[in-house]
Parts: sequence; structure tokens; C-alpha cells
Amino acid sequence: MPDQPVFMLANLIIQDAAEYRKYEKGFFPLLKRHGGEFVTFDDAPDTFEGVAPRPGRVILFSFPTEQQARAWFADPDYQALSEYRRAGTQLEFLTMVRGMPPR
Repeated sequence: MPDQPVFMLANLIIQDAAEYRKYEKGFFPLLKRHGGEFVTFDDAPDTFEGVAPRPGRVILFSFPTEQQARAWFADPDYQALSEYRRAGTQLEFLTMVRGMPPR
């Protein structure tokens, strides 16, 4: 659905804080440019069930539509910026989860 929100769930392990800070500094303006909203992050999430807790940081942000999320990820400015994340972290996953359609 075109107006269905999506949520982005990321899990990463910060290995070089200085490189990752460069990524964080540019992340928020690019997120906003594409209509995204930062929800939260947690450096010590609790796992209630499952085989293993997630290592590192878990991050949650959202976009009003899947198209906006895909445009953010494909943005050449974001891809250039993400080199700092790649240099400073070990990315476990970046996953898009589709929200419930409006009722």
C-alpha cells in the first residue's frame, strides 16, 4: 500500500566510535530529508526469548512509506555517508518491516 508506514530496524556493533560519530552527524539530516523519523536506540536491549541476545546497538526509525525508505537508502548522499558506518561498525542487519495499513 502506498501510504503504509515502514519501520527500519538496525543492529550494529560499534568498533570505532570516531568513525561512527561522523556517520551519526550526517544521518539525521538525511533521515529528515526523506521524511523519516528517529524512534529510539538501545545499547543494552533485553532478549526475553530466543537463542541469543543481540550484540551491540539496536536502532529503530521509521518512514511514512516504503518508497521513502527505499529512496533514503538509495540516496547517493546516504550511500557516501554510510562508508563511515561501514568503517566504524560491524552491521549485523538493517531490516525494513512494513507497518499495519491505516484502518
